[in-house]
Amino acid sequence: MMRNRKLNFFVQIHHAVEMTWRPASLVLKREVSTSHLLFERLKQTENEIVQMFRLPNLRNASASSSTNPGGFRNSSSRVLDERFLRILKIFKWGPDAEKALEVLMLKVDHRLVREVLKTDIEIGVKIQFFKWAGKRKKFDHDSSTFMAMIHCLEQEGLVGEMWRTIQDMVKSNCIIFPTVLSELIKILGKAKMVNKACSIFYQIKARKCQPTATVYNTMIITLMQEGHHEKVHELYNEMCNDGTCFPDSVTYSALISTFCKLRRDDSAIRLFEEMKENRLQPMPKIYTTLIAMFFNSNNADKALGLFREMKQHCCKPNVFTYTELIKGLGKIGRVEDAFHYFLEMQKEGCKPDTVLMNNLLNILSKAGRLDDVLKLFEQMESLHCVPNVVTYNTVMKTLFESKSRASEVVAWFEKMKERGITPSSFTYSILIDGFCKSNRVEKALILLEEMDEKGFPPCPAAYCSLIDALGKARRYEVACELFQELKENCGSSSSRVYAVMIKHFGRCGRLKDAIDLFEEMKKLGCTPDIFAYNALMSGMVRSGMVDEAQSLFRTMQEQGCKPDINSHNIILNGLAKVGGPKMAMEMLLNMKQSKYKPDAVSYNTVLGSLSHAGMFDEAARVMKEMSAMGFEYDLITYSSILEAVGKIDDEPVDSVR
Repeated sequence: MMRNRKLNFFVQIHHAVEMTWRPASLVLKREVSTSHLLFERLKQTENEIVQMFRLPNLRNASASSSTNPGGFRNSSSRVLDERFLRILKIFKWGPDAEKALEVLMLKVDHRLVREVLKTDIEIGVKIQFFKWAGKRKKFDHDSSTFMAMIHCLEQEGLVGEMWRTIQDMVKSNCIIFPTVLSELIKILGKAKMVNKACSIFYQIKARKCQPTATVYNTMIITLMQEGHHEKVHELYNEMCNDGTCFPDSVTYSALISTFCKLRRDDSAIRLFEEMKENRLQPMPKIYTTLIAMFFNSNNADKALGLFREMKQHCCKPNVFTYTELIKGLGKIGRVEDAFHYFLEMQKEGCKPDTVLMNNLLNILSKAGRLDDVLKLFEQMESLHCVPNVVTYNTVMKTLFESKSRASEVVAWFEKMKERGITPSSFTYSILIDGFCKSNRVEKALILLEEMDEKGFPPCPAAYCSLIDALGKARRYEVACELFQELKENCGSSSSRVYAVMIKHFGRCGRLKDAIDLFEEMKKLGCTPDIFAYNALMSGMVRSGMVDEAQSLFRTMQEQGCKPDINSHNIILNGLAKVGGPKMAMEMLLNMKQSKYKPDAVSYNTVLGSLSHAGMFDEAARVMKEMSAMGFEYDLITYSSILEAVGKIDDEPVDSVR
């Protein structure tokens, strides 16, 4: 009975393998006509069937090599491996597949396990085979088989099983080299399992191998990428105290980058100096990181000094270095210097990329240099920099801000789409804002609909522009509808959109609605910003509620929201209305002695109050002071004080201070 069952098994295997090798047409034919042949095959002995799967012996292989220059043994081995893999695909893993191993006389070793795990069989079969192999006598998984299994599980996203396999690997007797430990840390880092990566690092360090600088670097970079910055510093100290390996350029690069992100500039500089003391040459990445750090700290001179030092030490700046340099100079308004370095990098043989070009375009755009923006855009093709959606967004934004015709902007929008560049939500936001500012609200509403049809999520900036434009046009009901639509689609709204609605409610005398909105935003967890506070204070002053506005001014500061010059001007306007020129002049004096220096609005507010009270002598003095400070008079106020103009040149500037 046992013999028959064994015989049937061999027939099934051989039949299954033959079926997988034959073309579809032959397989179909066999299904119809092989019953007799299958019956005949049952008469074969077990030994004959086993012989069909045996590898040729060395003598036969040697004899065959004379007729087969490629080597018969290698060919047969490959075919037998394929047969086994086909059997795995058909029978999965289980007693049948185990028997196939026996029949094919395949030795279960590390090579076989790795080869099986490389194939495209189901992951479940791989897991079962891997576990079965680990229980075989005289076989233990080594780091190569463990890592092969771990990579399979990583590719399939089975992080739970992957973590269990890593733990089994650590608990086993297999040797783990530093390169393997480094790879494990990377895998766990990619899976966002940083705490587990730390755990494995310390377990293997304690039991298996001494980490090298490369392993420490991998662990430091993994921690840094996931924001565990404090732990990075601990690990660095541990590395220095280890005594067997020392920080290298990669270590310092990761640490300096970490401290820059933490805004611990002194620590970053100290590490940079320490690196040079240890006679390690800083890489371009380190210089680039520190240059960006100095610009972010508003220390352009140190940034430029470091750039010069970089070149003096024969560390060639790359495109990333020039990007940070140009971006930093643009941020502080040094447009000509930024453009100078753009030309210099090309002379030095460093080619710009699209990111650098976009940064330079943005700098020129903010400086209002439309012609230079368009000229630089044309240069991109010759520099092999392909414009992307950010490039087109910058050009369109510049056109709107330069008061170009709307049709021109639309032409660029169409050009972008023709080139296969998909507009972003920011593209639509720029267009909607531009059309709103050029009083083409209907066109802006159509674009909002198009944005929705394209599947973009509601953009608060676009809604904000539309609501503001509708409010200015006194179309309050439509503005309210859009505001409600945004809240329904987003679940809440941004502080800026609330501020716009509050501002327009205040302007049209609906102060209660403005206050209700202000309270609503706080209940929804949307913290009021300076714009929301200013909008409500302005509404209160318009309604004559100056005391309430002053109270809100104090509350704003208590809540940690710093007032700006507009906040002071709103209160100044209120005091001028209810307290007259005396209170207005007192506040103007206080502003001059504080960090919120008066601007043209401040002076014109006081000037208007003095004019309204008929205090033309005082008005003349204020006008002289305004003129000395380069501020322009409000024309309406100015026309009402013409009789005092003659006195302006006769009075000393200090008389109002």
